[in-house]
Amino acid sequence: MDAMAGTLVCALGGIAGATFALPFRGVKGMRYESYWFVYALVGLVLFPLVLAAVTCPGALGIIRGADAATLGRCIGFGALWGFGGLTWGLMIRYLGIGLGLAIGCGLCSATGTLIPPIVTGHAADLFKDTAAVVTFVSVVVSLLGIVLVGLAGQMKEGELDEAAKKKAVAEFDFKKGLVVALFSGIASAGMNFGLQGGVALERAAAAAGIDAKWTGMPVLVLVLWGGFVVNAAWCLWQNAKNGSFGDYAVGLKRVAPVALAALSGVIWVCQFACQKVGEPAMGEMRYISFAVVMGSCVLFSSLLGVLLGEWKGTCAKTKAALGAGLLVLAVSIGLAVVAKTV
Repeated sequence: MDAMAGTLVCALGGIAGATFALPFRGVKGMRYESYWFVYALVGLVLFPLVLAAVTCPGALGIIRGADAATLGRCIGFGALWGFGGLTWGLMIRYLGIGLGLAIGCGLCSATGTLIPPIVTGHAADLFKDTAAVVTFVSVVVSLLGIVLVGLAGQMKEGELDEAAKKKAVAEFDFKKGLVVALFSGIASAGMNFGLQGGVALERAAAAAGIDAKWTGMPVLVLVLWGGFVVNAAWCLWQNAKNGSFGDYAVGLKRVAPVALAALSGVIWVCQFACQKVGEPAMGEMRYISFAVVMGSCVLFSSLLGVLLGEWKGTCAKTKAALGAGLLVLAVSIGLAVVAKTV
């Protein structure tokens, strides 16, 4: 794997992030908190453990041997992401797949990419050479694309009547969705903080003879455990509050709802599995991997929103703003790829 291949693997992760919620659309007979718990159990615990067992034998032993600081950092930031991830689904409910993921991923990308080098005293690395400058520019360009997509969403809010909005997104509410997206996008950056905070685990995996592209699996497992605790606690609390524990019995009668929720979890975790697989090839620029995943997710989720009819009925000006945003996002991903060849 060379640097460009690593970047493209991260971009593939964005496709997983853009499409993970599609199976939710077919879930019937289970309330939000119930199918979200199934998604969390499979996506944050079960599937990552299976993936780690296959690609990184001895992953649990590596985790047990980690120092307290590394464990606390990965689990703690995973929990922070958990709060953001918990509201990720609400953001999609209020804004739709296209607009919701565009705003949320944009904030998540900027926060998760730029803050780590700054707080660790490596802010100068953002401009140390031509490749670093091009990479930084790609992040800024990505944010410009997010602004354009967000502007298109605001224009959509103003021109469609309630019936048209609800037809495309049943619970569309731009103001409520924007508040949720702001919180969710910023808190979700905790995922990258955690994934970049487990270097000791990756070194231990490498020392155990694990192939470089799989050394990040123990880190991924650990960060997701922190996220699961938050998600599971909220879901079970909502089950108790709403009397919806009976939803889980649906799986005993009809497998489809549970299977679809579980599938969403599997697809979702693939985005960050791709990030950790692609990072080793990116060397010192590995911090940009998160931005590539998020930028790709925004691009493909916006295109998916168009295909799902979320922008149907909007005027040419609104569609032009959306198109411009998508074009700028595509350019930002291209710059990220080019940066690896400079």
